Amino acid sequence: MDYGMIAFKLAISFAGLWVLTRFLGKKEISQLTPFDFVSSLVLSELVGNTIYQDDVHYPELLFALMLWAILSYVFEKITQYVKRLRGPLEGAPSILIRNGKVNLKELKRNRLDLEQLRMLLRQKDVFAVKEVAYAIFETNGSISILKKPQYDNVQRGDLKLEDKKPDYALRMLEDGQIDEENLRKIGKDINWLFAELHRMGYDDREQLAYVEWEEDEGLFVLEHEGE
Repeated sequence: MDYGMIAFKLAISFAGLWVLTRFLGKKEISQLTPFDFVSSLVLSELVGNTIYQDDVHYPELLFALMLWAILSYVFEKITQYVKRLRGPLEGAPSILIRNGKVNLKELKRNRLDLEQLRMLLRQKDVFAVKEVAYAIFETNGSISILKKPQYDNVQRGDLKLEDKKPDYALRMLEDGQIDEENLRKIGKDINWLFAELHRMGYDDREQLAYVEWEEDEGLFVLEHEGE
Protein backbone atom coordinates (compact mmCIF):
# COMPACT_ATOMS: atom_id res chain seq x y z
CA MET A 1 0.00 0.00 0.00
CA ASP A 2 1.45 3.37 -1.05
CA TYR A 3 1.16 5.57 2.03
CA GLY A 4 2.24 8.61 0.03
CA MET A 5 -0.65 8.12 -2.39
CA ILE A 6 -3.10 7.66 0.52
CA ALA A 7 -1.85 10.89 2.10
CA PHE A 8 -2.15 12.69 -1.23
CA LYS A 9 -5.68 11.42 -1.80
CA LEU A 10 -6.63 12.36 1.75
CA ALA A 11 -5.32 15.89 1.27
CA ILE A 12 -7.28 16.22 -1.99
CA SER A 13 -10.41 14.87 -0.30
CA PHE A 14 -10.03 17.30 2.60
CA ALA A 15 -9.62 20.27 0.26
CA GLY A 16 -12.41 19.06 -2.01
CA LEU A 17 -14.88 18.59 0.84
CA TRP A 18 -14.03 22.03 2.23
CA VAL A 19 -14.63 23.65 -1.17
CA LEU A 20 -17.81 21.62 -1.62
CA THR A 21 -19.13 22.75 1.77
CA ARG A 22 -18.39 26.40 1.02
CA PHE A 23 -19.85 26.06 -2.48
CA LEU A 24 -23.15 24.52 -1.39
CA GLY A 25 -23.61 26.70 1.70
CA LYS A 26 -23.65 26.05 5.43
CA LYS A 27 -26.33 24.14 7.26
CA GLU A 28 -26.57 23.04 10.85
CA ILE A 29 -27.23 19.36 11.53
CA SER A 30 -30.73 20.24 12.77
CA GLN A 31 -31.48 21.96 9.43
CA LEU A 32 -30.62 18.98 7.23
CA THR A 33 -33.45 17.36 5.31
CA PRO A 34 -33.48 13.55 4.96
CA PHE A 35 -32.00 13.94 1.46
CA ASP A 36 -29.19 16.18 2.80
CA PHE A 37 -28.38 13.60 5.45
CA VAL A 38 -28.29 10.69 3.00
CA SER A 39 -26.28 12.79 0.57
CA SER A 40 -23.66 13.44 3.27
CA LEU A 41 -23.42 9.72 4.01
CA VAL A 42 -23.02 8.85 0.32
CA LEU A 43 -20.33 11.50 -0.11
CA SER A 44 -18.36 10.27 2.92
CA GLU A 45 -18.63 6.69 1.64
CA LEU A 46 -17.49 7.80 -1.81
CA VAL A 47 -14.41 9.54 -0.45
CA GLY A 48 -13.60 6.77 2.03
CA ASN A 49 -13.69 4.04 -0.59
CA THR A 50 -11.57 5.86 -3.15
CA ILE A 51 -8.79 6.76 -0.69
CA TYR A 52 -7.82 3.16 0.05
CA GLN A 53 -8.30 1.65 -3.40
CA ASP A 54 -5.01 1.33 -5.28
CA ASP A 55 -6.73 1.16 -8.66
CA VAL A 56 -8.47 4.52 -8.11
CA HIS A 57 -6.17 7.49 -8.63
CA TYR A 58 -6.58 11.13 -7.69
CA PRO A 59 -8.05 12.22 -11.08
CA GLU A 60 -10.95 9.81 -10.51
CA LEU A 61 -11.35 11.16 -6.96
CA LEU A 62 -11.43 14.74 -8.22
CA PHE A 63 -13.93 13.77 -10.91
CA ALA A 64 -16.21 12.09 -8.34
CA LEU A 65 -16.11 15.11 -6.03
CA MET A 66 -16.73 17.54 -8.89
CA LEU A 67 -19.63 15.51 -10.30
CA TRP A 68 -21.24 15.16 -6.87
CA ALA A 69 -20.86 18.92 -6.30
CA ILE A 70 -22.51 19.71 -9.64
CA LEU A 71 -25.40 17.31 -9.02
CA SER A 72 -25.94 18.69 -5.50
CA TYR A 73 -25.78 22.29 -6.75
CA VAL A 74 -28.26 21.64 -9.58
CA PHE A 75 -30.65 19.91 -7.18
CA GLU A 76 -30.39 22.84 -4.74
CA LYS A 77 -31.11 25.40 -7.47
CA ILE A 78 -34.06 23.40 -8.81
CA THR A 79 -35.68 23.33 -5.38
CA GLN A 80 -35.03 27.08 -4.96
CA TYR A 81 -36.34 28.36 -8.27
CA VAL A 82 -38.89 25.78 -9.40
CA LYS A 83 -41.38 26.16 -6.59
CA ARG A 84 -43.79 23.47 -7.75
CA LEU A 85 -41.03 20.85 -7.56
CA ARG A 86 -39.91 21.73 -4.05
CA GLY A 87 -42.64 19.68 -2.39
CA PRO A 88 -42.12 16.47 -4.41
CA LEU A 89 -38.32 16.70 -4.17
CA GLU A 90 -37.83 17.87 -0.55
CA GLY A 91 -41.18 17.11 1.02
CA ALA A 92 -43.58 19.56 2.61
CA PRO A 93 -44.36 20.44 6.23
CA SER A 94 -47.29 18.56 7.76
CA ILE A 95 -49.81 20.05 10.18
CA LEU A 96 -50.11 17.45 12.94
CA ILE A 97 -52.30 19.58 15.22
CA ARG A 98 -54.77 22.09 13.78
CA ASN A 99 -56.96 24.28 16.00
CA GLY A 100 -56.13 22.07 18.95
CA LYS A 101 -57.13 18.82 17.22
CA VAL A 102 -54.65 16.07 16.42
CA ASN A 103 -54.69 14.95 12.78
CA LEU A 104 -54.25 11.19 13.06
CA LYS A 105 -54.09 10.84 9.27
CA GLU A 106 -51.08 13.15 9.08
CA LEU A 107 -49.45 11.32 11.97
CA LYS A 108 -49.82 8.03 10.13
CA ARG A 109 -48.58 9.52 6.86
CA ASN A 110 -45.42 10.70 8.62
CA ARG A 111 -45.04 7.34 10.40
CA LEU A 112 -45.53 8.87 13.84
CA ASP A 113 -47.65 7.81 16.77
CA LEU A 114 -49.02 9.86 19.65
CA GLU A 115 -46.16 8.99 21.98
CA GLN A 116 -43.63 10.19 19.43
CA LEU A 117 -45.67 13.37 18.99
CA ARG A 118 -45.61 13.92 22.74
CA MET A 119 -41.85 13.43 22.76
CA LEU A 120 -41.45 16.10 20.07
CA LEU A 121 -43.66 18.45 22.06
CA ARG A 122 -41.64 17.86 25.25
CA GLN A 123 -38.53 18.93 23.36
CA LYS A 124 -40.30 22.27 22.94
CA ASP A 125 -41.09 22.41 26.69
CA VAL A 126 -44.73 21.49 26.11
CA PHE A 127 -45.87 18.67 28.39
CA ALA A 128 -49.58 18.62 27.55
CA VAL A 129 -51.10 18.27 24.09
CA LYS A 130 -54.06 20.41 25.20
CA GLU A 131 -51.77 23.48 25.29
CA VAL A 132 -51.08 23.33 21.53
CA ALA A 133 -53.13 25.15 18.91
CA TYR A 134 -50.93 24.24 15.95
CA ALA A 135 -48.03 21.78 15.58
CA ILE A 136 -46.20 21.61 12.26
CA PHE A 137 -43.86 18.73 11.44
CA GLU A 138 -41.02 20.26 9.41
CA THR A 139 -39.17 18.56 6.55
CA ASN A 140 -36.01 18.21 8.67
CA GLY A 141 -37.84 16.21 11.35
CA SER A 142 -38.26 19.03 13.88
CA ILE A 143 -41.57 20.41 15.08
CA SER A 144 -42.83 24.00 15.30
CA ILE A 145 -45.66 24.83 17.68
CA LEU A 146 -48.10 27.63 18.39
CA LYS A 147 -49.65 27.51 21.84
CA LYS A 148 -53.24 28.35 22.63
CA PRO A 149 -53.60 31.90 23.96
CA GLN A 150 -54.42 30.80 27.51
CA TYR A 151 -51.22 28.75 27.68
CA ASP A 152 -48.90 31.17 25.93
CA ASN A 153 -46.04 32.84 27.79
CA VAL A 154 -46.67 36.34 29.07
CA GLN A 155 -44.60 39.00 27.30
CA ARG A 156 -43.21 42.17 28.87
CA GLY A 157 -45.47 44.22 26.59
CA ASP A 158 -48.54 42.43 27.94
CA LEU A 159 -47.77 43.78 31.42
CA LYS A 160 -46.83 47.20 30.06
CA LEU A 161 -43.32 46.85 31.45
CA GLU A 162 -40.47 49.01 30.22
CA ASP A 163 -38.57 47.41 27.36
CA LYS A 164 -35.23 45.92 28.30
CA LYS A 165 -32.39 46.22 25.82
CA PRO A 166 -31.05 42.82 24.76
CA ASP A 167 -27.61 42.28 26.23
CA TYR A 168 -24.80 39.87 25.45
CA ALA A 169 -22.68 38.37 28.21
CA LEU A 170 -18.91 38.52 27.72
CA ARG A 171 -16.44 36.16 29.36
CA MET A 172 -13.99 37.94 31.61
CA LEU A 173 -12.22 34.99 33.20
CA GLU A 174 -12.23 31.21 32.87
CA ASP A 175 -10.27 28.81 35.10
CA GLY A 176 -8.06 31.64 36.34
CA GLN A 177 -7.25 32.90 32.82
CA ILE A 178 -8.28 36.48 32.08
CA ASP A 179 -9.76 37.35 28.69
CA GLU A 180 -8.04 40.66 28.01
CA GLU A 181 -9.65 41.06 24.58
CA ASN A 182 -13.15 41.10 26.08
CA LEU A 183 -11.96 43.53 28.74
CA ARG A 184 -10.85 45.90 26.00
CA LYS A 185 -14.25 45.56 24.30
CA ILE A 186 -15.95 47.08 27.34
CA GLY A 187 -13.23 49.68 27.88
CA LYS A 188 -11.83 48.11 31.05
CA ASP A 189 -8.50 46.65 32.12
CA ILE A 190 -7.17 43.94 34.45
CA ASN A 191 -6.91 46.34 37.40
CA TRP A 192 -10.61 47.14 37.11
CA LEU A 193 -11.47 43.44 37.06
CA PHE A 194 -9.32 42.72 40.13
CA ALA A 195 -10.89 45.67 41.96
CA GLU A 196 -14.42 44.48 41.16
CA LEU A 197 -13.65 40.93 42.23
CA HIS A 198 -12.05 42.20 45.46
CA ARG A 199 -15.18 44.27 46.15
CA MET A 200 -17.24 41.09 45.75
CA GLY A 201 -14.98 39.21 48.16
CA TYR A 202 -12.81 37.28 45.70
CA ASP A 203 -9.08 37.86 46.15
CA ASP A 204 -7.79 34.63 44.61
CA ARG A 205 -8.69 34.28 40.95
CA GLU A 206 -7.63 30.62 40.98
CA GLN A 207 -10.73 29.81 43.01
CA LEU A 208 -12.95 31.13 40.21
CA ALA A 209 -14.21 28.80 37.50
CA TYR A 210 -15.93 31.44 35.38
CA VAL A 211 -16.64 35.17 35.41
CA GLU A 212 -18.84 36.95 32.87
CA TRP A 213 -20.06 40.52 32.49
CA GLU A 214 -23.30 42.10 31.27
CA GLU A 215 -23.87 45.81 30.91
CA ASP A 216 -27.04 45.88 33.04
CA GLU A 217 -26.13 43.11 35.49
CA GLY A 218 -22.39 43.60 36.02
CA LEU A 219 -20.20 40.64 36.93
CA PHE A 220 -21.47 37.12 37.50
CA VAL A 221 -19.03 34.81 39.31
CA LEU A 222 -19.05 31.03 39.34
CA GLU A 223 -16.68 29.38 41.81
CA HIS A 224 -15.02 26.02 41.42
CA GLU A 225 -17.11 23.22 42.88
CA GLY A 226 -16.34 22.67 46.53
CA GLU A 227 -15.01 26.20 47.06
